Amino acid sequence: MKNIINISIEARMTSTRLPGKVLKEVCGIKSLELMYKRIEQNKYVNNIIIATTINKQDDEIVNWCNQNNISYYRGSEQNVYERVLQTHIEYNTDTIVELTGDCPLLDPKLIDEAIEIYINNDYDYVSNSLKITYPIGMAVQVYSLDILKSISKNRNLEYQDKEHVTPYLYTSGKYKIFNIKAPPELTMPKLSVTLDTKEDFEVIQNICKYFDGFRFGIEDIISFAKQNPKLVSINQDIHRKGLN
Repeated sequence: MKNIINISIEARMTSTRLPGKVLKEVCGIKSLELMYKRIEQNKYVNNIIIATTINKQDDEIVNWCNQNNISYYRGSEQNVYERVLQTHIEYNTDTIVELTGDCPLLDPKLIDEAIEIYINNDYDYVSNSLKITYPIGMAVQVYSLDILKSISKNRNLEYQDKEHVTPYLYTSGKYKIFNIKAPPELTMPKLSVTLDTKEDFEVIQNICKYFDGFRFGIEDIISFAKQNPKLVSINQDIHRKGLN
C-alpha cells in the first residue's frame, strides 16, 4: 500500500507577539520561505502544504504560495485542529508530519529521523518535543490521519485540542507514543531558534548571517551557539507559550 506522507506547516499573519512573522525577511529571505527551502531537503515527504486561515490578512500567505507554486489550505483561524485535519483530508494524506511556521531553522534530518522511527515501529505518535532535548524550534510530530481523526471521535474538542492539535495523543494514555531524545552532541534545550518575538528574530538573524546559503545543519547551529553565546542568549528569558 502506498503511504502518502505530507507535511503541514501552520502559518498565519496574526501572531500576537510578532505580527507577520512568517513573511518577515531573515537575511533577505522570507522566514516561511527559508523554512520551506530547508525542509524540502527531506528524504520521504510527498508534499509540503501551508495550513493557513480564511482570515483576509492571510491572503498575503496565499499569494506567496501561488507565486511559488506551493500547496496550501485555508481553514479555521481559531480551531487549529480542524484546520490541520481538513488540510490532510484535502491532500489525501496517510502519514502527517505536523510542523509550525515559527521554526525557520528546522533541520530536515530531524524530519527524516521522526518519520523513520514512526514507519519502522508500531507507535501512534512520534515527536521530539514531548521532552525538549533539541534546541527549541526543532519540533517535529508524526502520526496518521486516522489517529488525528480519533481525537474528535466520541468526544467534544477541548480548548487544548483546538489550539495545539495533538495534546490528547500524549496526555490521555490511550496511544502508543515515542519521544525522540537528542544525542549528547545535539542536546541544547536552552537554545531557542523559534521565531516568536523580536529577540528571537535577532538570534535567527545572527545565525543566518554567519553561514553561506541555507543548508547549514543543526550541528552547525549548535557549534555556532557554543562559540558565540552572547549572540544566541538574547532571547533566553522569553516565556514560551505552551499548554495551559
